[in-house]
Amino acid sequence: MSQVSASQIAVSALAALDRKRDVTANNIANVNTDDFKKSRALFQTEDIPGVSVKVEKVDTPGMPQPNGVESSNVKIEKELASLITTEHSYTANVEVIETAGKMHETLIDIFA
Repeated sequence: MSQVSASQIAVSALAALDRKRDVTANNIANVNTDDFKKSRALFQTEDIPGVSVKVEKVDTPGMPQPNGVESSNVKIEKELASLITTEHSYTANVEVIETAGKMHETLIDIFA
Protein backbone atom coordinates (compact mmCIF):
# COMPACT_ATOMS: atom_id res chain seq x y z
CA MET A 1 0.00 0.00 0.00
CA SER A 2 1.38 3.39 -0.95
CA GLN A 3 1.87 6.17 1.55
CA VAL A 4 -0.58 9.04 1.05
CA SER A 5 0.38 12.40 2.45
CA ALA A 6 -1.82 14.99 4.11
CA SER A 7 -1.00 17.27 1.17
CA GLN A 8 -2.42 14.78 -1.32
CA ILE A 9 -5.61 14.45 0.70
CA ALA A 10 -5.87 18.25 0.99
CA VAL A 11 -5.40 18.62 -2.79
CA SER A 12 -8.27 16.19 -3.40
CA ALA A 13 -10.35 18.20 -0.93
CA LEU A 14 -9.59 21.41 -2.85
CA ALA A 15 -10.85 19.80 -6.06
CA ALA A 16 -13.99 18.63 -4.25
CA LEU A 17 -14.54 22.11 -2.81
CA ASP A 18 -14.19 23.60 -6.30
CA ARG A 19 -16.96 21.27 -7.48
CA LYS A 20 -19.12 22.20 -4.48
CA ARG A 21 -18.62 25.89 -5.22
CA ASP A 22 -19.66 25.32 -8.86
CA VAL A 23 -22.86 23.57 -7.72
CA THR A 24 -23.65 26.41 -5.32
CA ALA A 25 -22.98 29.03 -8.01
CA ASN A 26 -25.34 27.23 -10.39
CA ASN A 27 -28.04 27.19 -7.70
CA ILE A 28 -27.61 30.91 -7.08
CA ALA A 29 -27.68 31.68 -10.82
CA ASN A 30 -31.03 29.87 -11.09
CA VAL A 31 -32.72 31.21 -7.96
CA ASN A 32 -35.35 32.99 -10.10
CA THR A 33 -35.74 30.25 -12.72
CA ASP A 34 -39.22 28.70 -12.54
CA ASP A 35 -39.30 24.93 -11.98
CA PHE A 36 -35.53 24.83 -11.27
CA LYS A 37 -34.50 22.15 -8.77
CA LYS A 38 -31.31 22.89 -6.87
CA SER A 39 -28.44 20.45 -6.61
CA ARG A 40 -26.47 19.41 -3.56
CA ALA A 41 -22.80 18.42 -3.39
CA LEU A 42 -22.13 15.50 -1.06
CA PHE A 43 -18.57 14.71 -0.02
CA GLN A 44 -17.39 11.10 -0.12
CA THR A 45 -14.16 9.48 0.98
CA GLU A 46 -12.21 7.49 -1.58
CA ASP A 47 -10.49 4.08 -1.32
CA ILE A 48 -7.21 5.87 -1.88
CA PRO A 49 -7.47 8.43 0.92
CA GLY A 50 -8.99 11.58 -0.40
CA VAL A 51 -12.29 13.28 -1.05
CA SER A 52 -14.66 13.38 -4.00
CA VAL A 53 -18.08 14.89 -4.61
CA LYS A 54 -21.35 13.30 -5.60
CA VAL A 55 -23.90 15.78 -6.98
CA GLU A 56 -27.60 15.09 -6.58
CA LYS A 57 -30.78 17.01 -7.33
CA VAL A 58 -32.95 18.09 -4.40
CA ASP A 59 -36.54 17.45 -5.42
CA THR A 60 -38.33 19.55 -2.82
CA PRO A 61 -41.11 21.75 -4.18
CA GLY A 62 -40.74 25.48 -4.78
CA MET A 63 -43.50 27.96 -4.07
CA PRO A 64 -46.55 27.88 -6.37
CA GLN A 65 -46.88 30.98 -8.53
CA PRO A 66 -50.12 32.68 -9.65
CA ASN A 67 -49.42 31.56 -13.24
CA GLY A 68 -49.52 27.92 -12.09
CA VAL A 69 -45.76 27.44 -12.37
CA GLU A 70 -43.60 26.47 -9.42
CA SER A 71 -40.68 28.71 -8.41
CA SER A 72 -37.21 27.29 -7.87
CA ASN A 73 -36.51 25.52 -4.58
CA VAL A 74 -33.31 27.53 -4.01
CA LYS A 75 -33.04 29.42 -0.73
CA ILE A 76 -30.47 32.15 -1.35
CA GLU A 77 -29.53 32.47 2.34
CA LYS A 78 -28.61 28.78 2.50
CA GLU A 79 -26.57 29.03 -0.68
CA LEU A 80 -24.66 32.06 0.63
CA ALA A 81 -23.96 30.25 3.91
CA SER A 82 -22.69 27.31 1.87
CA LEU A 83 -20.28 29.61 0.01
CA ILE A 84 -18.92 30.90 3.32
CA THR A 85 -18.30 27.41 4.72
CA THR A 86 -16.74 26.35 1.41
CA GLU A 87 -14.38 29.33 1.57
CA HIS A 88 -13.30 28.46 5.13
CA SER A 89 -12.79 24.81 4.20
CA TYR A 90 -10.73 25.85 1.19
CA THR A 91 -8.54 28.08 3.39
CA ALA A 92 -8.03 25.28 5.92
CA ASN A 93 -6.92 22.84 3.21
CA VAL A 94 -4.50 25.38 1.74
CA GLU A 95 -3.03 25.75 5.24
CA VAL A 96 -2.53 21.96 5.43
CA ILE A 97 -0.61 22.03 2.15
CA GLU A 98 1.52 25.00 3.22
CA THR A 99 2.28 23.40 6.60
CA ALA A 100 3.26 20.11 4.97
CA GLY A 101 5.63 22.02 2.68
CA LYS A 102 7.24 23.78 5.64
CA MET A 103 7.65 20.45 7.44
CA HIS A 104 9.38 18.97 4.39
CA GLU A 105 11.72 21.99 4.20
CA THR A 106 12.57 21.59 7.88
CA LEU A 107 13.34 17.89 7.42
CA ILE A 108 15.58 18.66 4.48
CA ASP A 109 17.40 21.29 6.55
CA ILE A 110 17.87 18.83 9.41
CA PHE A 111 19.24 16.05 7.22
CA ALA A 112 21.26 18.25 4.85
